[in-house]
Amino acid sequence: MSTLTTIEPLLHSYYRRERLRCRPKTKVFLMPNYLNYSLKSVSNAGRFSCNFKKFQRIKASSSSSTADTALVETFKSADVFFKETFPLTRTETVEGKIFVRLENRKDKKKWQLSVGCSLPGKWILHWGVSYIDDNGSEWDQPPKNMRPPGSVAIKDYAIETPLKKLSEEDTFHQVNIDLDLKSDIAAINFVLKDEETGAWYQHRGRDFKVPLVDFLQDDGNVIGTKSVFGLWPGALGQLSNMLLKAEASPSKVQDSSSEAGEPKQEKRHLEGFYEEQPIAKEVVFHNSLSVSARKCPETAKNIMYLETDLPGDVVAHWGVCRDDAKNWEVPAPPHPPETTVFKNKALRTLLQPKKDGNGRLGLFTLDDEFAGFLFVLKLNENTWFKCKGNDFYIPLSRQQGSDIAPIPGKTEEAKQEVSQTEYTNGIIKEIRNLVSGISSEMSRNTKTKEAQESILQEIEKLAAEAYGIFRSSIPTFSEEAVVESEALKPPVHISSGTGTGFEILCQGFNWESHKSGRWYMELKGKAAELSSLGFSVIWLPPPTESVSPEGYMPKDLYNLNCRYGNIDELKETVKTFHEVGIKVLGDVVLNHRCAHNQNQNGIWNIFGGRLNWDDRAVVADDPHFQGRGNKSSGDNFHAAPNIDHSQDFVRKDIKEWLCWLRNEIGYDGWRLDFVRGFWGGYVKDYLDATEPHFAVGEYWDSLSYTYGEMDHNQDAHRQRIVDWINATNGTAGAFDVTTKGILHAALERCEYWRLSDRKGKPPGVVGWWPSRAVTFIENHDTGSTQGHWRFPGGKEMQGYAYILTHPGTPSVFYDHIFSHYKSEIAVLISLRKRHKINCRSNIKITKAERDVYAAVVDEKVAMKIGPGHYDPPSGPQSWSSVLEGKDYKVWESS
Repeated sequence: MSTLTTIEPLLHSYYRRERLRCRPKTKVFLMPNYLNYSLKSVSNAGRFSCNFKKFQRIKASSSSSTADTALVETFKSADVFFKETFPLTRTETVEGKIFVRLENRKDKKKWQLSVGCSLPGKWILHWGVSYIDDNGSEWDQPPKNMRPPGSVAIKDYAIETPLKKLSEEDTFHQVNIDLDLKSDIAAINFVLKDEETGAWYQHRGRDFKVPLVDFLQDDGNVIGTKSVFGLWPGALGQLSNMLLKAEASPSKVQDSSSEAGEPKQEKRHLEGFYEEQPIAKEVVFHNSLSVSARKCPETAKNIMYLETDLPGDVVAHWGVCRDDAKNWEVPAPPHPPETTVFKNKALRTLLQPKKDGNGRLGLFTLDDEFAGFLFVLKLNENTWFKCKGNDFYIPLSRQQGSDIAPIPGKTEEAKQEVSQTEYTNGIIKEIRNLVSGISSEMSRNTKTKEAQESILQEIEKLAAEAYGIFRSSIPTFSEEAVVESEALKPPVHISSGTGTGFEILCQGFNWESHKSGRWYMELKGKAAELSSLGFSVIWLPPPTESVSPEGYMPKDLYNLNCRYGNIDELKETVKTFHEVGIKVLGDVVLNHRCAHNQNQNGIWNIFGGRLNWDDRAVVADDPHFQGRGNKSSGDNFHAAPNIDHSQDFVRKDIKEWLCWLRNEIGYDGWRLDFVRGFWGGYVKDYLDATEPHFAVGEYWDSLSYTYGEMDHNQDAHRQRIVDWINATNGTAGAFDVTTKGILHAALERCEYWRLSDRKGKPPGVVGWWPSRAVTFIENHDTGSTQGHWRFPGGKEMQGYAYILTHPGTPSVFYDHIFSHYKSEIAVLISLRKRHKINCRSNIKITKAERDVYAAVVDEKVAMKIGPGHYDPPSGPQSWSSVLEGKDYKVWESS
């Protein structure tokens, strides 16, 4: 429904109904135990009552209802010059309960354990059993006839079963497990997980345990009641309990065998119980604000209309300004009803409830003398809404709208009236403002990660727009004109290390490539084919003499005769790739180096060759190699001496060596091995000296796991990679290990919901800093014959359908190119190049559910992976299928 058709009279009675509008996200918190716990009404969450008595009340006239109705009619007939909808995100704590019930079924022969939760979410019961003869705390999987429908085995120790609603109207999610007391099962063990966030809910920090026999020791995590078994008290006796006494039955729970001399434990009837525990979640709700501005043809005044679906009492804190300086001032009366003056600097207007009670609206009449309308929204004392960290600013005329580039949400009509020069200048101005914002925040030491992320993403978007303008506006010159131009002015040299944004990378080797002894020449013969497939960059293996044949234990850095070929063959191969239009990355190992000689203590830390360093070049805190340098600036690699990059002579020698490789061999850039071992600032120093076209670092560490299962939230992992990139001052990218890991879990377990983070963005580095994320699914370490972290078998094309359609710079593994996947990979690369998908492309995730993930990229390409169903959204564009395979499909707009 459009904004213009939802305008309603402003003066009518308040409606207090509120509605939850989105699924929950983020953390689960344990709440204190209460007697007679009851669920708080979510409908009152976030309610705000503004105390207007603190300020001077500006009273509306008695005829305000008639006047406002007339104002609405005037607004409907006026000429629109601004209309935009802004997203609003708020967080509330919602409380509920987890319940556990053990009861006898109607047939009196079987018992049933029920576990449920009253909060919205995708709840999963992660559970297992303990048998009578078990010693220790390890779980076992229950027998298959005990597993509810939809259960999935987790390795060999547990089961995951989704909780479901009994009906659409039901607010509780629950799962029922039928128990057979004739079995040898002693207890049911479980934890509850919110699948949307990966958060776990435990009992006192441990697994829940429901005993089915009467001789288990209470180790603090048993649930039940005192009357169930006489040998131990219920662990949650303080909670409200409702005992469901089982009727007398001849069947009894058998004791386990006891040792001789011990008194025999008394057999008791199993009794039912019902227990509750409070649970709270921070829930993210997504609302919106629609703003329209019209010019009244009769009075020439500006009429602003605000409409939002926020619940509760919403206050517009507003003012006007006269120029681009955006200095707030209070306009002269009349003002809307329910308006107060705030410190003579702004006005506060309580937005009126909509007639259906779902949201608020407001109308504001402003004189033509003002240049802009400024405001923020206030829901309660702790909840304010701004526009990307700034005040909302709405220009009050068409002409002024084109002069102010930073206005978010500028309409398409206004954009068309802005000349390319003005628009480009606006982008430059906004980037400068954002950078200034970063600097000022840093000087105050108040910059949060959230603010940093938001600002960096805005800079990324603006840079992408500027680059698009640059590419679309490059004129075509004749050869003569180019020659004349070069004679008059030297070409501009760009050496950012991050390429053009349109690179598609090929890893040109695997773990076994060294064995032939002539890999360079074999690869040279495939140069033309790789170019025809669409690759623009190839990554070659380490070129130096190495203790290990694969090249990752370098010794004499200037000796380029290695297992892949000699220096002349390497030069010839690089030259051939250049001839077919492919740039070449050298794989350089800067973190460590193998020594030539031992010191007086028999430690290998004395180097030979052209770079004949001694033990001062080795870090002091690596106990294996007794270095005399400074402490390491990263993590140590214990198989070889770790180089101390803080030493001036080390950095000087490395820079000279890298420049020699650039000039002598012709490398265009670098793949940097094990960069976790030294500070990214040293990398910046090396890249500044060598000016590579493209550089990517291997920052590899473990993702976050709980109970052996990958967590949904991997922000800490990708933050570490982003921190390293930031330490290089953004001069290098990094392999997106976070994305690879999450793809693993999503495809292996059919949990495609993992592919969207809490903000609805890709969950890897590509979701935060796409122009620096090099995405991949396999490389020489993870796949090939090493197989350290092999991608789920048979699902490789789902992985490539993801990375070759998404932002970031995709890297394709050699083994996959020259396999039965070649034709499918070629189609995806062609699609990416045809629609100019690049590292900064815009992505909209349209589905992220258990069995399907789908996204639309740049409004040009749509894709889905997973066995679930998906069709691209219908609209003005039509979609045609480009490629379809097992559990994936890709479309393009036509």
